[in-house]
Amino acid sequence: MNSLISLSLPPGMHTSISEILKEKTLKPSRRSLPCLAQSQTHPQNINHFLSMPLTPDDKTDESFLIHKPATRAKLEARVDSLQPSGLLFRDGKKRIDYILVYKKSSPLVEKRVTFERNLRAEGLMLEKEPSLTNTDIMFVKIHVPWDTLCKYAEQMNIRMPFRKKSYFTDWKSKAMGSRFHLRCRQIKSWLPRNPMKLDKEALPDLEETDCYTAPFSRARMHHFTINNRHTFFSNSTRSRIVHHVLQRTKYEDGKSKMGVNRLLGNGTYEAAFPPHEGGYKSRHPIKTHGAQNHRHLLYERWARWGMWYKYQPLDLIRRYFGEKIGLYFAWLGWYTGMLIPAALVGLLVFLYGFLTMDTSQVSKEICEANTTIMCPMCEENCNTWKLSDSCVYAKVTHLFDNGGTVFFAIFMAIWATVFLEFWKRRRAELTYDWDLIDWEEEEENLRPQFEAKYSRVERVNPISGKPEPFQPFTDKLSRLMVSVSGIFFMMSLVLTAVFAVVVFRLIAMEKFASFDWEFVKKNWQFATSGTGVCINFMIIMSLNVVEHPRTESEWENSFALKMFLFQFVNLNSSTFYIAFFLGRFAGRPGKYNKLFNRWRLEECHPSGCLIDLCLQMGVIMVLKQIWNNFMELGYPLLQNWWSRRKIKQTEREERTRGGQNVEIKVQLPQWDIDWNLQPMNAHGLVDEYLEMVLQFGFTTIFVAAFPLAPLLALLNNIIEIRLDAYKFVTQWRRPMPARATDIGIWYGILEGIGVLAVITNAFVIAITSDYIPRFVYAFRYGPCVDKECLRGYMNSSLSVFDMGERLNVSEESRYCRYRDYRASPWSPVPYDFTLQFWHVLAARLAFIIVFEHLVFGIKSFIAYLIPDMPKSLCDRMRREKYLMQEMMYEAELEHLQKERKKNGRRYHHEWP
Repeated sequence: MNSLISLSLPPGMHTSISEILKEKTLKPSRRSLPCLAQSQTHPQNINHFLSMPLTPDDKTDESFLIHKPATRAKLEARVDSLQPSGLLFRDGKKRIDYILVYKKSSPLVEKRVTFERNLRAEGLMLEKEPSLTNTDIMFVKIHVPWDTLCKYAEQMNIRMPFRKKSYFTDWKSKAMGSRFHLRCRQIKSWLPRNPMKLDKEALPDLEETDCYTAPFSRARMHHFTINNRHTFFSNSTRSRIVHHVLQRTKYEDGKSKMGVNRLLGNGTYEAAFPPHEGGYKSRHPIKTHGAQNHRHLLYERWARWGMWYKYQPLDLIRRYFGEKIGLYFAWLGWYTGMLIPAALVGLLVFLYGFLTMDTSQVSKEICEANTTIMCPMCEENCNTWKLSDSCVYAKVTHLFDNGGTVFFAIFMAIWATVFLEFWKRRRAELTYDWDLIDWEEEEENLRPQFEAKYSRVERVNPISGKPEPFQPFTDKLSRLMVSVSGIFFMMSLVLTAVFAVVVFRLIAMEKFASFDWEFVKKNWQFATSGTGVCINFMIIMSLNVVEHPRTESEWENSFALKMFLFQFVNLNSSTFYIAFFLGRFAGRPGKYNKLFNRWRLEECHPSGCLIDLCLQMGVIMVLKQIWNNFMELGYPLLQNWWSRRKIKQTEREERTRGGQNVEIKVQLPQWDIDWNLQPMNAHGLVDEYLEMVLQFGFTTIFVAAFPLAPLLALLNNIIEIRLDAYKFVTQWRRPMPARATDIGIWYGILEGIGVLAVITNAFVIAITSDYIPRFVYAFRYGPCVDKECLRGYMNSSLSVFDMGERLNVSEESRYCRYRDYRASPWSPVPYDFTLQFWHVLAARLAFIIVFEHLVFGIKSFIAYLIPDMPKSLCDRMRREKYLMQEMMYEAELEHLQKERKKNGRRYHHEWP
């Protein structure tokens, strides 16, 4: 067979598997499961930590130290009985893989006893331990023996390492000679070291040898590299196996009476979680004494605020929290890194507007228009005002509505495409490195709730050929209709709230325009927009708290889509109103349109409506980010502080009642510490993704109106990464390490936002901003004297109204100006639209069509040019697939030869 292989390989490559396995590794890329025969998977001191009791020398937060009263006679006995025993059973050998928590006072004893008896029947080992902080709390420690691990690893198709990976030499690079590569390495060594990279010495845990993996099989256990049964299955894999068993174990007779989730819902158990691997702090420096455990390593090299500029240790995050959380942080880091060029370009566009603010012809004309009288802003108690009074407003508008707006809108549309296309490549590399290429087809199981509800109706799975529960189409359709009806109801509620904000703005406009305080009266536009935005923000945050698929990923995708639709409408409905409806239907002086025949509709400023949109985006974006950060970190911190305070208060009351003066400090065991932490959100990572995807929408959809949005998003995300890291490592219980191959439905939502961003930015530039009217005036009506084509633009965009028709005023103050393209009162057809109006309208429609087609064409061309997977990765995967087949053949042949030799039979080197 090797002779056949040699015919298909290029010259210069090895022609036998034995030679390939001896070849030196040239292109290492970490895979998910280490070859445990060649590397250690724990930090320096973690093996010692897992096998030895915790000592008082280990530094722990004082809040996790309880004070136990004791008499002199019972002091030593109390110390011995309360000494924590690490993450092991009392025998000091069995590792704790999962923790269940229940109250002794719970009346649902029968269900719990039945459930625990069935867990033991499934092969799990249980041990109970009372809480040291609450006499009513009992912990159930769960350990998975080796045989049970093997059984469920085979059922769940968990991939495990079976042979050390070897790489082949790229003959193309070999032909170029080794001198070129040596020179490149020398030049690279002369360059300054990247300060954002983590030192390999800082993460010794990541220095591991790669291995080929395959779905675990007890029948072929001799293929796998099993050097130590205690470390062959990682902690996250053991936790996933226990969670799988807990979800499918019955607590009563009946097909629907199963799963720990139902027991958590009805109060049989208070919590279920895998324990943290120990404390996240140590009194000894990590550089000299090494990490105590993975959690300590993550805190020191990832979660500390001082590491904000460093790359994330994604392999370590994935190993401790699972691939699903690892992919979230990988996507968040990639998104944050891609925001850097967008933020720089947006800042340059803003600086361009700032530097040209005083030289802008439009701003000059507004500031110098001391004789231009504008029509009153309300029907009662409002007087005429001078156009020059809005000089500051016009200059601020130029900061965001200038010549760089169109360029930045096109740039951000292309940026969104590049971001998504390169994320697909990054995601492909991660799924390869983490051994998730074929996971979705092999390992994803039905949800226990789905199995229990639809177990009566079964059909054959067309892929596996096995019968499985089936949801009838009528049931699926009825649930879909109920879900869609709920979504439309919530959207109507949001639109009602937006309508209320519009009414508030109309009332506030009248009040501020006729205010007694001159400062407010002069700046009524800012006052109206500012108060309206703040009211809208409070409504958005209030509505945010309002609100049975087949597999876990389908359930999460369905829930995520519903939440996104509601929150997107809630967050952006008022922004769409300001962008596309504000000032469009206000009418004209003498014939204003009124809401309920009472309030006059709001008008735009003579310099445009873009500043209102900019103010809306800036205030909501800043306030929402501050609020979200407080709720993510501040709220858990307050809850954990309150829990520690109650523990100390309970201990103080016990000491007072007992009249005992002697007290000692005893460190709580890890499960007791974890119980006092906050559980992960009930919706998992949906809330985390939702926050970032909504931010992505805010950053791209109306970016033409607010070029500083990418910069604000970048600053927020730098904080968000470390905030989330600190929260996961220190404030939350350890979540169940789940697996995933991608970010789920969020990628499709991001693509949809990218398409919507092109359309909305085209309309913002054409309709909301003054770019098109200025463009038409410059090339059709402007004098273009001394390269200044906008001279007289402001006067051209203002129409004349005769106030003497309705008011008894003098001849000098009879006429006022308003923003529109209408004929003068003395023309043959008074107040009719002028030819300039139709020219501007035609130019706006043409710009929308040209802009959309141009940008969509560029986006499609870029997406076509960038492949979803790097070619080097494709070649490596094809090569490994070939090597795996050959190694499985050799491993099976070697095993059969050993069996024949053991039985005294003759054996040959060919397949028997």
